[in-house]
Amino acid sequence: MRKTWERIRTVPGLGRDVLAVTVLIVGAMVSLGVMYPKMTTAFPWQNRQHVHVEFARVPGVNPDSSQKVTMAGVIVGQISGWEVSDHGTAILDLNIDGTKKVYQNARAILRPKNVLNDMTVEINPGGPPAAPLAEDGLIPETQTDRPIQVDEILDNLDVKTQAAVTSLLVQSDAALVRAPDQLPGGLRATQATLDSIRPVMQSLDTRRQKIATLVTSLARISQALGRNDVRVAQLIDSTQQTLSVLGDNDNDLRDSLDQLPGLNDSLRSAMDKVQPLTTQVNATVDNLGNASKELPKSLDRFEDTVDDLDRTVKSAKPFVAEAKPVIADLRPFVDDAEPAFDDLVPVSRSLTKDSQTLVTYMSNIQAFVYNTRSVFGAGDGPQKDIIRGHFVCRVPDCAGVLPGNAGGFAPGPRDGTKGINR
Repeated sequence: MRKTWERIRTVPGLGRDVLAVTVLIVGAMVSLGVMYPKMTTAFPWQNRQHVHVEFARVPGVNPDSSQKVTMAGVIVGQISGWEVSDHGTAILDLNIDGTKKVYQNARAILRPKNVLNDMTVEINPGGPPAAPLAEDGLIPETQTDRPIQVDEILDNLDVKTQAAVTSLLVQSDAALVRAPDQLPGGLRATQATLDSIRPVMQSLDTRRQKIATLVTSLARISQALGRNDVRVAQLIDSTQQTLSVLGDNDNDLRDSLDQLPGLNDSLRSAMDKVQPLTTQVNATVDNLGNASKELPKSLDRFEDTVDDLDRTVKSAKPFVAEAKPVIADLRPFVDDAEPAFDDLVPVSRSLTKDSQTLVTYMSNIQAFVYNTRSVFGAGDGPQKDIIRGHFVCRVPDCAGVLPGNAGGFAPGPRDGTKGINR
């Protein structure tokens, strides 16, 4: 190793070549480590089993690509080969995990796993009471399914239809450029047109059935008449009249079909008028959505209110239970009080007049209360218990009645005159 290292260091350019080879080897090992988990590789020492599956056709299958075999979506093997049977079917050789049991009632489905038509085989292993499938056993065509390819559908069409479909596919690319904007309205208009034409088509179908019944009946009648020329002539005349009536109905039907364009215009105008209503409906739906968001909060608050009310009712139950006997005892009193109210009605009628009369004397009553706060005054002489008397009169009528040297002062009346000494 020492001599090799010395040689690498001393020989010009050798170290660079060794470094490049080392980098390539490391890159190859890293690539292999990344790619190996995604590859289905079977080593000779692994427990494997071989199963043959028969399909009517196997389009998109290439065993050289190691296409996968799955059970319940789990990769259990790969397609290792294929061959054609004696009766023209395809048989695929599957190399799958030997620990997975496959029974004689197993089913196999060939299906694409991407848009590139890359195929995989999905196996439903089956189960008892069927016996296990032997090594190199065959799942027959009756227990397999395959996808139908587009070209198989087109092959059933004639040349003109294939050309029309091809032209339709070419033109659909340009027609569907603005499909998100125009296609929904066109489909709605088409649906409305088809709905309007449906009664016509039903009537035509009914007419077709009646004509078929008529022709059948005519054939039976012709056979029954046999050689009776007179009846045959009458039958021909009746048939001619019937066909004339049918011709008249054809004209009516043609007139009805001529009116369909106007019906389409009316339907288009109606759809244009409905569009603002649709906008309002959308706004209404948005408001309902906002209201539905607030409704749970309101229900929660209402639930709290109901809980409080429930507690209040429970708390009031003892009071109601105690008040019930009291109310029962008050019932006779209430019955006796009703006649008393009838006696109070005449008295209450005069209260308004008495109140008005009392208001006119309020000033005099105020003066009286002011001058007679105490009938027995403690400051009226040394006896301290003299009784005070009161005399009220108007000036000047009281000038000759009161003594001139009387003490005190009497306030004047409401008319503004001065008071007098007494």
